[in-house]
Formats: sequence, C-alpha cells, structure tokens
Amino acid sequence: MFRLSKLSYKTQRKILITSFLFIPLLLLTVFSYLPSINMIYYSFTDWNGFSKHKDIIGLENYITIFTNPDYFKVFFVSLYYLVGSFLQLGLALYFATILSAKVRLKSFFKGVLFFPYLLNGVAIGFIFLFFFRPDGSLDSLMKLLGLGNFTQLWMGNPKLINVSFTFTSLWRYMGYNFVLFLGAIQSIPGDIYEAADLDGANKWHQFKYIIFPSIKPIIELNMILAVKGAISVFEIPYIMADGGNGSATFVIQTVNSAFKYNRYGLASAMGVVLLIIIVIVTLIQKAVFKEREA
Repeated sequence: MFRLSKLSYKTQRKILITSFLFIPLLLLTVFSYLPSINMIYYSFTDWNGFSKHKDIIGLENYITIFTNPDYFKVFFVSLYYLVGSFLQLGLALYFATILSAKVRLKSFFKGVLFFPYLLNGVAIGFIFLFFFRPDGSLDSLMKLLGLGNFTQLWMGNPKLINVSFTFTSLWRYMGYNFVLFLGAIQSIPGDIYEAADLDGANKWHQFKYIIFPSIKPIIELNMILAVKGAISVFEIPYIMADGGNGSATFVIQTVNSAFKYNRYGLASAMGVVLLIIIVIVTLIQKAVFKEREA
C-alpha cells in the first residue's frame, strides 16, 4: 500500500500543494475558463441561444458593435460612472482619514458610511426611485431649503438621469472603499505619527508624507476596481429604469441582446469586448503605477 511518509519532504510538499489546488482549479476551469472559451466561440456565430445550428459569421458581430450607434453610444454612459467613481474614492479617502483620528461618535459615523454597502441592490433601487421621483424626497428637501425652483425631472430628463444614477452608485459603494482605506490607515504604526508631531508636522503634512505613501497600494487597487466597476455597471440603472431614457450601460445592452432579442452571438461578442477593455485598462493602470514607483 502506498504511504506518503516514505516519500521525501519535497515530494510530499508538492503532492499536498497540488491536492489543495486541484479542486479550486477544477472549479475555476469549469465555471470560468470553459464558459469564456465558449463565449469567444459564440461571438463568431449568429446563434440565437436555442437552435443547435450555429453559422460562423466571422467578425460581423464585432463590426455591428462598433458601427451601430445603438450599441456603440452606450460606452459614453460609462463616463458618468467613471467620473463618479473617482469622486467616490476621494470622499472615501477623506472620511477614512478623518475617522482614523480621535473623533467623537467615530463608531457611529463608520456605521453610517458603511451601511449602504450592506443593503441589497434591489432595495437601493426602490429607495432612490422614491427619492428621485417628482415631488419625492429630493424635491421635498429642496423645497424645504428654498430651492424649489431648481427641482427637475431627475429620471425623466436624459441629461440628468445618468447623473442621478451615478450619485446612487456613489452613495452605495463609497462605504466599501471607505473600509479598505480605513483599515490601511489604521495599520500604520502610531510611533510614526508621534515622531511627526515632535517634528512639528500638521495634519496635511501627515497625510501627504505618511498616510498617502503608506496606503498607496490600496489606493491603486481601489482605482482598478473603480474603473472596472464603472465600465461594467448594471444593477442600479437596470432596476431603476430598465436601461431606458438613455441610461443603458454596455452590460445592460449585452443582457438585452441575449435575453430580449435572442442574439446570443452578438451578446457574446459584447462580453468579449468588455473583457478586453477591462484587461487593457487594468494593464495601463498597472504600467502607470509602476512608472511612478520607478
């Protein structure tokens, strides 16, 4: 009978590592790699999702994405969320820096900032439907402040609907970035702050020369996640407006192409394009950060 104890330590180590990695790699292959390969294959076909017959049509689906305005213009909607994501990171870093110091009711404010991230996306969608509707919470608040003349059709105006949804996304996800920043800041040894105080450094100097350099890897990670999230927004505009009135994002358009119009080949091509965009953006960000570190 085979006994593991008779093998050398190095061989035992390799067997154990391979055994522990086998199941995660198997799951990753079955549920990630194989579906991705199938998606790439379907992107070159006219498959409708039901028929067993698939005609190879080459790059026709990709040409449609970049030449048909109905598919290409949704890229510009992501710009709203991209701007909002950087504003979100700035606010999260600001609140994390403040609440890392000695502040009254610090635990309460931490809970308030993180609480929206715990809510279900559907619940948030319905909350902000009431918030942005005519004579809803936002209009009532503006009238109370004497700003009734500035009330708008927040979701009825194509120029404002994406701004409104970007604000909703910012409110929801800022708590996640806040917790990451706060954990990184609190991991900085207190002796460094004490030495800075003795040297006469004010709060701005402490942030610039201690906090920011120490949490730079976390900032880079959050920026990558923020850009990825801005490109792949789906939940909030889909729940609140079903992608209507100019709020459709690239992911919503992909879902509609597949499940509403049964154009699975086109939807697969859109998925491949989205994957390529995210990979390119991630590589560019990493390259930029490495150049700054060099």
